[in-house]
Amino acid sequence: MQVSIACTEHNLKSRSSEDRLCVRTTNQNAGAGQGSKQRYLSSRPYTAGHAHMKEAVGHHGYMKYRNLGKSGLRVSCLGLGTWVTFGSQISDEMAENLVTIAYDNGVNLFDTAEIYASGRSVTPHFQHWRSSFVVTTKIYWGGQAETERGLSRKHIVEEVVRAMTFVIDQGMAMYWGTSRWSAMEIMEAYSVARQFNLIPPVCEQAEYHYFQRDKVEVQLPELYHKIGVGAMTWSPLACGLITGKYSDGVPDTSRAALKGYQWLKEKVQSEEGRRQMEKARELHLLADRLGCTPAQLAIAWCLRSEGVSAVLLGVSSAEQLLENLGSIRVLSLMTPQMVFEIDSLLGNRPHSKKETRT
Repeated sequence: MQVSIACTEHNLKSRSSEDRLCVRTTNQNAGAGQGSKQRYLSSRPYTAGHAHMKEAVGHHGYMKYRNLGKSGLRVSCLGLGTWVTFGSQISDEMAENLVTIAYDNGVNLFDTAEIYASGRSVTPHFQHWRSSFVVTTKIYWGGQAETERGLSRKHIVEEVVRAMTFVIDQGMAMYWGTSRWSAMEIMEAYSVARQFNLIPPVCEQAEYHYFQRDKVEVQLPELYHKIGVGAMTWSPLACGLITGKYSDGVPDTSRAALKGYQWLKEKVQSEEGRRQMEKARELHLLADRLGCTPAQLAIAWCLRSEGVSAVLLGVSSAEQLLENLGSIRVLSLMTPQMVFEIDSLLGNRPHSKKETRT
């Protein structure tokens, strides 16, 4: 079975460089005279674990699996992202190693885009596998030529909802979603799909961490309950700001020191960035008390949020990947009392319209 989520880096109405997400899983079958294709395994048995969606522990011991929104697609609640590190910060050998470690530890969700490392970021590392996995990709910023970018019919198809329905009807995908769309735009896409008997999106990919909360905690839960759109979140460590990486300045080997990431360096060195790092230091003490690392606490905190199907990880070493995967074991510590304590430290808990009215 093939599964894809298509995504565009383009805001629906403003035509800026925002994302739209497409997810893709591939099928592998070994046939005589054929190259290897990927085989999609049946979903694992589940038990009711997460308060708002069906959750199961896989046979990898501790990895948990959730439905992507209210679709039938089962994904590991931790995925491996490839935005900055793959194809730029790390070697192909390290990338291969990270993908293998993630997969061996139960990760079946891998996030990429045609623009990441000029399309080299993750796909080649899957070719020798014959087990199920899900790959997300994004469409809009492609190659350098005019015919390799944008949303013209030459590149994908004219209209996003019709385009994604076309992709699915052609057997190239089974699901699609959005990335960095507003709640209004997602609802509009859903309405268009229902009106014209097309296929609606199943998830939204959004930035989510201690200091970026409103969309995932206020807007997306309403969409989850109304139309079944789940959240696939990214940057749980705020590009490293939460871990204390930048407490003593910008290391030469850090993301903020890379070419093209001046915006991150400026953010880290800004007054707001310093305030956020001070809050993060307070949460480091809480992590010590719980017996986990600051990164594990931050990722588990993201996973506890309603409607979050998966959190994407960005890593540059095997040690960092294994540490982040350990956040699954910290998830059980995210009790209402613990979440309240974290909210009290952060002082930025968003309020829904219902809470505001009352």
